[in-house]
Amino acid sequence: MTRRVVITGMAAISPIGCDVDTMMGRLREGKGGVARMAEWEDIPGLQTRLAAPAEDFQQPKLMGRRQTRTMGRVALLSTVTSEWALSDAGLLDDPQIQEKMGVAYGSSAGGMDAIARMGQVKTEHSLHTLQATTYVKMMAHTCAANISIYFKLTGRMIPTSSACTSGSQALGYAYETIKHGYQTMMLAGGAEELSLAQVGVFDIMFAYSTQNNRPEQASRPFDQRRDGLVVGEAATSLILEEYEHAKARGAHIYAEVVGFSTNSNGTHVTQPDALAMTRVMEGALENAGLAPEAIGYINAHATATEIGDIIESQATHQVFGSRVPISSIKGYTGHTLGASGAFETMLSTLMMNQDWYAPNLNLIDVDPRCAELNYITGSGRSMQHEYVMNNSFAFGGVNTSLILKRLPEG
Repeated sequence: MTRRVVITGMAAISPIGCDVDTMMGRLREGKGGVARMAEWEDIPGLQTRLAAPAEDFQQPKLMGRRQTRTMGRVALLSTVTSEWALSDAGLLDDPQIQEKMGVAYGSSAGGMDAIARMGQVKTEHSLHTLQATTYVKMMAHTCAANISIYFKLTGRMIPTSSACTSGSQALGYAYETIKHGYQTMMLAGGAEELSLAQVGVFDIMFAYSTQNNRPEQASRPFDQRRDGLVVGEAATSLILEEYEHAKARGAHIYAEVVGFSTNSNGTHVTQPDALAMTRVMEGALENAGLAPEAIGYINAHATATEIGDIIESQATHQVFGSRVPISSIKGYTGHTLGASGAFETMLSTLMMNQDWYAPNLNLIDVDPRCAELNYITGSGRSMQHEYVMNNSFAFGGVNTSLILKRLPEG
C-alpha cells in the first residue's frame, strides 16, 4: 500500500531573498538578483563578470565554531535553511524527528574551498593546506551528512550529487521513501555555494552570459538575445511528510507531491536529449496517474543556454502542445545549479497557493527556434490550478520531473 506525501515546511536562502515575502515580492516586482562582481574584474581569461550571490545571508550567531567546524559554505547554507524549514513545519524541537526523519539532500560538489585545499596537495606536493576537517567539507555528501548530524536525524540518508538535478532528485527520492513506507518524514533539498571555479567552467565552454554592463538583463531564458546562463547561489530545504501523520499533528500543508520521474539520456555528457526529456515528463504523469491536460503550469529548467532552451521547449511541446503556461525562474536568480530543482519547486508551490505565476523575466522576443509554447510574460499571470510540474535537466544526462497538487490546506 502506497502512502500520500505532503510538504509541511519550506525555507530558502537565495539571490532574491531569504524569506517568503521577500522572494515572492521580488518575483512580482520583476527584480532579479544578478549582479556584476567587482572582485572578478582583473581575473585573466575570464570573460564574464556576472553572478547571482545570496547577498542577504549571514551566519546565525547561535551556530558556534564547534557546531560548524565540519561545514564549508554549502553545508552551512543547507543546515541553516533546514533549521528554518523544520521550524516552519513545527518540528524543530520535536524529539520524534530523530527516529522518524531521514535526509535526502544534494549539491553539485562539496565545499569549494576544501576542494581547492585538496588540489593543492597534488600541485604543491605538500600537506600544509590540509586540516582535520578538509575531507568532510569536501565530500559530495557534506550537506546531507552535516544536516543529519546537526539535527541528530537517524533515518535514511540519501545524498544526491547530480549537478543541476541534485535538489530535484533529492525531493523525488524523499517522496518515494515516504510513499513506500520506509520513513514517515524526510528533510530534502539542495544547495550550491557561489564558486569562481564553477563560473569559469561554463565561461570557457562559451555557455555563460557576458552581458556585463547590464546584469539585470543578462539571464534571459527563451529569448532570442540570450547568450548563456548566469550562476547563482542558493539553498532550499523542504519537509516532506506522510499525509496522515501531518494531519494528526495539525501541520500546515503546502502541497502534495503526487508524481516523480527521473531518467538518463544515455547519449552525451553535456548535450540535452529531447526524447529523454519527453519520457521523463511522461513518466511523472504516469506516476501521478494524470493526463497532460491536468497540468496547469510548468516551471521550466530553461537556463538561457542556446541549445538547452530549444531542446527543452521542443520536448515540452511534444508532451503538452502549446496549451500549458510555462516560465523559468532563472531570469531572476540565475542558475543555482544543485539548489535549483528544490528552490524552483518551493517557488512553484508558493505561486500555486497564491494563484499567481511569475513571468519569464527578460523574455522580450521568443527565439523562433524554440517551440510554440504558452510563455508567461509581462507582469505575470493570475491563475488557479490544481496541478503544477517542475522540470530539471543536468549535465551527465540526468532528467527529473516533479508534479505537485494543491490541497485545501495550502
